Amino acid sequence: MTGEWVALGSLFAAAFGAATILPFQSEIVFVALQLRDAASPLLLVIVASIGNVLGAVVNYVLGRGAERLQGRRWFPASPAQLARARDWYARWGVWTLLLSWAPLGDAFTVVAGVMRTPLWLFVALVTLAKTGRYAVLAWATVATAGGGAA
Repeated sequence: MTGEWVALGSLFAAAFGAATILPFQSEIVFVALQLRDAASPLLLVIVASIGNVLGAVVNYVLGRGAERLQGRRWFPASPAQLARARDWYARWGVWTLLLSWAPLGDAFTVVAGVMRTPLWLFVALVTLAKTGRYAVLAWATVATAGGGAA
């Protein structure tokens, strides 16, 4: 049981780190643990998803705080540009969170914070995207390598 807790803790940490701006890769840890039968694929999906979503929430919080820096000379956008971006994002951009699982998708989670996406909507879309990615990864691992029971 201790080995399972260590494995799940490692997966959680890797998934959390991978969702932030840190250069982590949780998929490698996920597949390795699944191939080792360290835990059920369902439990691996749940733990990885929770870690990855919480890491994305960190990005969201960083994005929310970035607006405080708006008046600085070096800030990359004017108030007018931010207003236009906010209008576009409110209409279309929130759906980019469904790509938060993809490479560079973590940038969308920061932008969602800057653009003040409601937290409930942010968490719902990011959870759907990131859990879907881990579920597909678990299925693909079973289908190709036979790792764990589906």
